[in-house]
Order: sequence, then C-alpha cells, then structure tokens
Amino acid sequence: MELIGDFQKSAVQMFSARFVWVLVKSLLLTVVLLVGISFGVGVLLDFLLPESFSLPVIGEVNFIDEILSVAAVPLILVLSVFLMFPVAALFIGLFLDEIAGAVERRHYPQLPPARGLPLAEAVIDAVQFGAVFVAVNAVALLVYVIAAPLAPFVFWAVNGYLLGREYFSQVALRRVSAVDAKALRRRHRGRVWLAGVLMAIPLSIPLVNLIIPILGVATFTHQFQRLR
Repeated sequence: MELIGDFQKSAVQMFSARFVWVLVKSLLLTVVLLVGISFGVGVLLDFLLPESFSLPVIGEVNFIDEILSVAAVPLILVLSVFLMFPVAALFIGLFLDEIAGAVERRHYPQLPPARGLPLAEAVIDAVQFGAVFVAVNAVALLVYVIAAPLAPFVFWAVNGYLLGREYFSQVALRRVSAVDAKALRRRHRGRVWLAGVLMAIPLSIPLVNLIIPILGVATFTHQFQRLR
C-alpha cells in the first residue's frame, strides 16, 4: 500500500540528524512553554487568592504559598499530559519547511526550491491548529463519556481528519497556490484522512506522540508528491 510506504520512508528518516535536531528544538520549546504556563497560573492564583483566611474548626489558614508550591508539580504533569502534543505540534509547525525540505532533498532531489511559508503565516497557522485541536478534543470528551466503547474510533477519526487537513495543506502550500492545495486535498480527501488516522493512532501513547508531528509532515510530503 502506497500510504504505508510513505510512512515507512518517513519513519526511517526519523533517525537522520536533521529530524532529530528539529525534535530536540521542538521539545525544548515545548517544555519551556509548559513550565511558563504553569508558572503563570501559579502567579495568577497567588494574586487572586488572599494570603490567609479562616475556616470553621481549622481556624486561620496562612500557608497558601506552600500549597501552591506543592501543587505546581502535579499541575505541570497534568498540563504535560493534555497539552504536550498540541504544543509540540505548534512548534513543529514552525519547522515544517525544514522537515519537508529534508524529505525533498533526500527523496526528490530533482524538485526546484519551494517557496516556503512566511514565518508570520506559519506562526498564525500553528497557533490556530493548536487551538482547534484542543477545542475539538475537549468537545469530543463528551462523546467519550457517553459512548465509551467507541471512544478510540472517534478519537482516531476526528484527529485523523484534523491532522490530515492541517499537514497536507501546509505541505502543499509550499509548492502550489492555496486554491490548488485545497482542490488537491478535496480530490483525495479519503487518502488524506486515512493518512491522518495513521498519524492519530499513536497519539494516545505517551512520548511516542511527540514524534507524530514530524512523522506527519514527512509522510504528507511524500503523499503530496505522489498525488499531485
């Protein structure tokens, strides 16, 4: 199957120096941002909560700062579980041109230089994708609760659509106009969705899900070159 071939070629290239360097950069930025968010939440709570207050039976409570300090660690862990992938995907979006370029130089050396994506456009698109990803999955939680046995399939289907739409479109925009990219994606929507599902299946595996954005960009680069 051609799609599996695209994925296999991308998986093999994951061990290349360029891909590893992109992964390291994105993970470092992800950790910095998550720690920053946790610190910001702690500062906000410290600002909003009084230094001390009285409780029935217990009396005066004046160790709010100590509670916040202890709560900071689990807060970072919780944020890591729910936000690690969308935040990592955000930063991978900034390095999308670097990843796709590495794939093209290795497998499609005959191609002319790509126009690339302007930094401002890449940042805006990455932030929008992260926000949509979090919002859609938050809504999907209701489905997971109501129809628990179907939860994995809903998760794969929804996130497969999101990943396929995002990464195929961004890879295509490096080479063709927005109109042509949209038309190509719609013409092959089934194949694009299946490729997205293949990326979505490992999302539930901790740590493994962090390499999915890189694998996704690489896989969709192969798919775009094959389908165009």
